[in-house]
Amino acid sequence: MKYFIVKEQEGRLFYDDVFLMQNPGSLQLVEDGLRIRILKLLSDEPMYPAQIAKRLKLHEQKVYYHIKQLQNAGIIEVKEKKEIRGTTAKKFRVKQMNFAVCLSPNWKNMKQLIESEKDKKLDFFLSPFIKDDELNARFIVGSPDPHGPFKARARDAHYATDLALFLGRFCSTSREFSVKLDVDVDLKKDHGNYIIVGGPVTNLAMAKVNDFLPAKFSDSKPWGIVAKEEYTDDSIGLIGRIPNPYHPECKIIVLAGIRYSGTKAAVIGLTRFTKLVLNRFNDQKEFYCIVQGFDLDGDGSIDSIEVME
Repeated sequence: MKYFIVKEQEGRLFYDDVFLMQNPGSLQLVEDGLRIRILKLLSDEPMYPAQIAKRLKLHEQKVYYHIKQLQNAGIIEVKEKKEIRGTTAKKFRVKQMNFAVCLSPNWKNMKQLIESEKDKKLDFFLSPFIKDDELNARFIVGSPDPHGPFKARARDAHYATDLALFLGRFCSTSREFSVKLDVDVDLKKDHGNYIIVGGPVTNLAMAKVNDFLPAKFSDSKPWGIVAKEEYTDDSIGLIGRIPNPYHPECKIIVLAGIRYSGTKAAVIGLTRFTKLVLNRFNDQKEFYCIVQGFDLDGDGSIDSIEVME
């Protein structure tokens, strides 16, 4: 059986292997300065005891004693053997560099830890797009070929990758392929939950749901988003969630911009600034948030957002 240790840092979970000790007294095996030095050497590369003794400037017999203790405990193991002048030399490697003592029998399902990391508003926002820890929706991205009444090519479909990585923290993939091109979808016939990425000029699925959104894209030049105010800047993006107008028991999330930079701002908003974007979300029937993207580090790429409404 393998064991792992998990730590939370800046909102992310990290893990590593751990050597689990059932008895607190077992910690004495590694509560020794010399053994810790030996383990650190072996974590860099497998070594013979003679090499360790030379590196630490110790007598070989002393190193052999500690090696034997660590091997018996299962903390290190033999990587390879070599015959030298009629004797067998053993090269050792470390198996574990992390150690934990377990006194409680109350092990918890990993799902509980993941759920505790997920913001409650985000949990509601993603329902029913995630069901039973599995993705219960499909992404719709614009076709890269000229299509639609404006013969436009989508330049923002790849932003769905970042969104998928974000959702992957909370669910596994479904059996069905999770992405469709807008030209391959008939929202009236195709039942389901959808996550639409891209504006109505380059994503025909977005064009079909635009009239049902609480904040709408204009249908002619100059392109913009009309809500309480009208926005025309290329870096403006829309994040929205509505019932599927053709199948009301399902839902649709949209992340779209006036231009591809606006779509990127919408994706960054939901994935990096979740609490800010969902601040007004209370599981209402229709929700929208308009954001503007900014390049704060001056590298020419959007890396931050500001909520406009």
